[in-house]
Parts: sequence; C-alpha cells; structure tokens
Amino acid sequence: MSEDRTITLTRLIAAPAEVIWRCWTDPAHLPQWFGPQGYSCQTKEIRLVEGGVWRFDMVGPDGTVWPNRHRFTRYDAPHRIEFLMDGDDDAQEPMQVVVTFTPEAGGTRFKQVMTFPSVEACEGAKAFGAVRLGETTFDKMEALALNLTKAGKV
Repeated sequence: MSEDRTITLTRLIAAPAEVIWRCWTDPAHLPQWFGPQGYSCQTKEIRLVEGGVWRFDMVGPDGTVWPNRHRFTRYDAPHRIEFLMDGDDDAQEPMQVVVTFTPEAGGTRFKQVMTFPSVEACEGAKAFGAVRLGETTFDKMEALALNLTKAGKV
C-alpha cells in the first residue's frame, strides 16, 4: 500500500464491535450517519452484503450533490468490510476502502483506510478537507453506536 495515496482515520468507540458492525451493515442505519456533519445521503439502491452495492447521492449543506457508489467486495462479520468507492460511474478508477473493527479495552477500535488511485486524487481529497470531514462522519457514527448500545440493540 502506498502511503502517499492513503488516508487513514481511526477512533476508539465505547461500543461492542457487533454494534459498530450493525451501523455499517443495517440499511436503516448506514444512510443515517454516513457523510460529514451537515451532509445527507439519498439512497438510490442499497444491498449491504459481500457482492452488494450502495448507490446514493451525498448532498452537501449548500445543496451540492455528489453521486456515490460503494461496491462491497468483502464482509467478515464483525471484523472487516472492504469496498470500492467511486462517483457512481466507471469514468475513473475507484478508491479502495478497508474498514476494520477491533475489540479493545473500553470498546472497539474503528479504522478506515482509504487508498486513492493516484497521489493527485489523494492530495485533492486532503485539500478538500477529507480528514476533518471524515472525523465529523465518525462523530455521527459514534453517536448512533452509543445510542444503540444504551438501548441494548446489539
């Protein structure tokens, strides 16, 4: 893996791995939290299984729409998800994303590694604020995971 094409985000969340897994694999939950604070997802198609796809529009606070497609290539419950992410077309090579859930003292270590097809694409994402925006996405997922944990909905 080329470090100059990679963005890695990680966070310890005070919830079991099964709850974090559910946030990622339940079609009722994933669109609720995915995307930065102030952004929303308008799902076109969702099948959250290995070999499945999630097609959606990410809508920004100013109404800007970014088409998205996640093609799930690996599901290893409740430890790992891998998918290809693109702009809902085949115009450019997709980004490869690996998400892992590792139990630790105090909860689950959630880690997302995004590998871009080029250094330029990675630098463009960083310039757009991908790390900061990714952290706000994690904030939303963490809030949902904590609510599910408190409600006993593992």
